[in-house]
Amino acid sequence: MKPDVLMLSPTRPDAQARLEQQFTLHRLDLADDKPAFLARHGAACRGMVAMGHTSVDAALLDQLPALEIISCGSAGYDAFDVDAIARRGVALTNASPALAQEVADMALLLAQMGWRNVVAADAWVRNGDWARKGAFPLQRSFRGRRLGIVGMGTIGHKIAELASQQGLQVAYWNRRDKDAGYPFQPDLEQLAQDSDILIAIVAGGPDTQGLISDRVLRALGPDGLFVNVARGSVVDEPALIAALQDGGLGAAALDVFWSEPDPDPRLTALPNVTLSPHQGSGTVQTRDAMASLIVDNLQAHFAGQPLISPVDLTRP
Repeated sequence: MKPDVLMLSPTRPDAQARLEQQFTLHRLDLADDKPAFLARHGAACRGMVAMGHTSVDAALLDQLPALEIISCGSAGYDAFDVDAIARRGVALTNASPALAQEVADMALLLAQMGWRNVVAADAWVRNGDWARKGAFPLQRSFRGRRLGIVGMGTIGHKIAELASQQGLQVAYWNRRDKDAGYPFQPDLEQLAQDSDILIAIVAGGPDTQGLISDRVLRALGPDGLFVNVARGSVVDEPALIAALQDGGLGAAALDVFWSEPDPDPRLTALPNVTLSPHQGSGTVQTRDAMASLIVDNLQAHFAGQPLISPVDLTRP
């Protein structure tokens, strides 16, 4: 008998075909009457497929008494009640290993674009200022800058490795020292003060909401660059806008926002902001790898093998 798996979110075509071949799928994402669908199929489901923005709360778990594993197709799982999942003894996996390098690449790309003011340089060529006004103003060298990384998980490690290869001096903040091979700074405000560039890559959710505060942003200072490839919720966005407007912060390069996909127009109007539409993992190859990991984790679980990318639900 193929294990019953509840799908809350669709996935990529190749991974979907593998799921259909290896499991009995129950497509809650396609159901018109979701309560009735759950009442009919929920008790049989031993696995679940979901993305991190889809709500998985205690009320849903109560309708899935046989649930053993949730295979999440994204790195983040902001909408999951992880305490309820842990209480139920349900395993949780995510897609961090599949996207870590891609997001690290994007983080450093955004950092370089923001530091060298690439968007303004592009406009300088397009609008004719190069011909009218002459050479674009000289910028600052990227190599040798001090980089603070906020969050030293799977992706944070990749960012640190790539940044070191590009000649940046790396230090990091995390809720606990990860013995990561780079200087650990337990005071986030001090890390910002000691950095030229600050990259946020912590998990979203209530524990990190507003973590990048007005004090942190202003500690980074009028010459500093803030890069966010985490979640919009981790930064106090009104404070970010104010600091960018009044010169308390030099610049920002953002892949995520409070109100996606419709960011605050006060933010998007600022000339010292580089913008990206939440595309950290947005390549065909990486999204396919993330989807494949959904299936791989389910396969491993039901074969009695170690999970490929388990989430530690016991960590503080």
